[in-house]
Order: sequence, then C-alpha cells, then structure tokens
Amino acid sequence: MAALRMERSYFSTLLALILHQIDAAFWREWEMFLLPGGVQGFLVFNLTAVGILLVGYRHVVLQTSKARGYALLCAALGLATFAIHVGFAAFGHRAFHLPLSMAVILACLLSAVWLLRSIRTATRTATR
Repeated sequence: MAALRMERSYFSTLLALILHQIDAAFWREWEMFLLPGGVQGFLVFNLTAVGILLVGYRHVVLQTSKARGYALLCAALGLATFAIHVGFAAFGHRAFHLPLSMAVILACLLSAVWLLRSIRTATRTATR
C-alpha cells in the first residue's frame, strides 16, 4: 500500500511539474531566469529534467533501490517550483498570475508534500 501511495504521489507531482512547464512556455520563463540560449536553453533544460523524472517514475513503479532518491528529487522540484514562483510574485513579477497558472503552482506544492509523506511512510514500512 505504501509503495502504491508513493507511486501515485510521484505521478501527481510529476504531472503538476510538467503542466507548469507547459504554462512556463506561455510565460516565457526563460526570460525570467535569464537562461542562456533563450527558448532553446529552456527546451534543453526540460528535456533533461523531464527525462530524469520519467526515469525516476520507472524506479518508483518498479520499487528499485533508487526509487526513494528519485522521489526526493521530484518532491524537491515541486517545493522549489512553488517557492521560486511565490518569490517572483512577492517581488511584483506579473507572470503566472492567471487562476490556473496559480493552481498548477499550488498543485506542485501540495503534491510534493504528499510525496514527502508517502516517502516517509514507505521508508517506515520497509524498515519494519
């Protein structure tokens, strides 16, 4: 049961992060972060990040020894996405101010917290 919960919470966090990156393309996020290469750098970042997270999802589904590490990475990215965008908003940045943009960023936070709780439960269950 704990492994299934971690799988579902990982999937939820991954989905929220992918949705955020789709929204980020609309808001031209590469300009906010001053990414070298503009949209090309943004695409290379996403190719790498999404690829790693998809490999991580496979590890979680198969319950390999690397699953916990990938789950922690995914949760950290969800938390960081929320924190970074709250920071931008606090400093008056106008991107990501539409209701669904904000909902997706909130979903990154909520699913990441769920994932962290799932990791903790799975770890406790495994050590018994």
